[in-house]
Amino acid sequence: MSKPNLALVGATGAVGTVMIDIINSRENIWGEIRLIASARSAGKKIQVHGQDVTVVVLSEEAFDGIDIAMFDVPDEVSEAWAPIAAAKGVVAVDNSAAFRMNPEVPLVVPEVNAHMAKSRPLGIIANPNCTTLTMMAALGALHQKWELTELVVASYQAVSGAGSPGIERLASEIKALATNPEAGLLSDSVSETLAENGVLQADSPWSNPIALNVIPAAGGFRPGGHTSEELKVRNESRKILGIPGLKVAATCVRVPVQVSHSLAVHATFKKELSADEVRELLEKQPTVVVMDDPANDVYPTPEHVAGQDPTFVGRIRQSEDFPNTIDLFVVGDNLRKGAALNTYEIAELVAQELG
Repeated sequence: MSKPNLALVGATGAVGTVMIDIINSRENIWGEIRLIASARSAGKKIQVHGQDVTVVVLSEEAFDGIDIAMFDVPDEVSEAWAPIAAAKGVVAVDNSAAFRMNPEVPLVVPEVNAHMAKSRPLGIIANPNCTTLTMMAALGALHQKWELTELVVASYQAVSGAGSPGIERLASEIKALATNPEAGLLSDSVSETLAENGVLQADSPWSNPIALNVIPAAGGFRPGGHTSEELKVRNESRKILGIPGLKVAATCVRVPVQVSHSLAVHATFKKELSADEVRELLEKQPTVVVMDDPANDVYPTPEHVAGQDPTFVGRIRQSEDFPNTIDLFVVGDNLRKGAALNTYEIAELVAQELG
């Protein structure tokens, strides 16, 4: 039987670049691999499994002969083009937010709900938000055994979650502040130093400096005071885990880290559990790495996790003040597992099905 043909839409973007690295690092199960991007990138050559592949422009014809297409593009591009691909018989695996909460589109994390990938009436499968996804491999395993009922999360999100502009902005601010050791010690000194060095706030994705700072506003604000990122954590967790009534409270914060989102997770379960039991269960999960020896300073950090595929979990503990509750610190590379890798693993699931 012939191998399925794969397309990557958004091949030259931040996540698309990581996706190509993932494709090259895994077994080649594909017939053709077609790279698709905007007209600006068309004609560029990229190495895929040792071959030069020429990037083609996004068009309806670009999906001819394709079986599975991964979309690593902005919401509005996916919203327009994923249905076009699906209408041509292509299974569209979308990494944007365009279809995540559509009841006819499965929201899939292979470790948690792989079976849902087969139920795709619109021909589209959605990949979760990178913040939600960071904790799903761990929470899915815990929920299966002890039944999750409540979830309180604080996220510490890397600037790469805002794409290339976020990465470039942090770098420019760090450079501007590097020669001023007093920056941040005096009121407004960070903003003043940036302005003096020509780094204008109006050019930033954020309304406040990100270097030497944290911004408690990841995503845009919505009615009721929550941000879009916080609502994604709530709504997507419910859908992925299959718990429509799950109680969720989230606070999403942008921090001056290039790559890897970190989450402080406070999870309550229906059944009794202990920190030792949680640690033992998570150590058995194939895509989870437990780093939990705080007495010897062993716990996950963004710097350690960046560039790696697994979810890293540490600071596993239980307070007598909160029965049936576990506290965890979870870290994942938001460009790999949080976006590209999970999308690719969904594509692999579909490829197995088609084969």
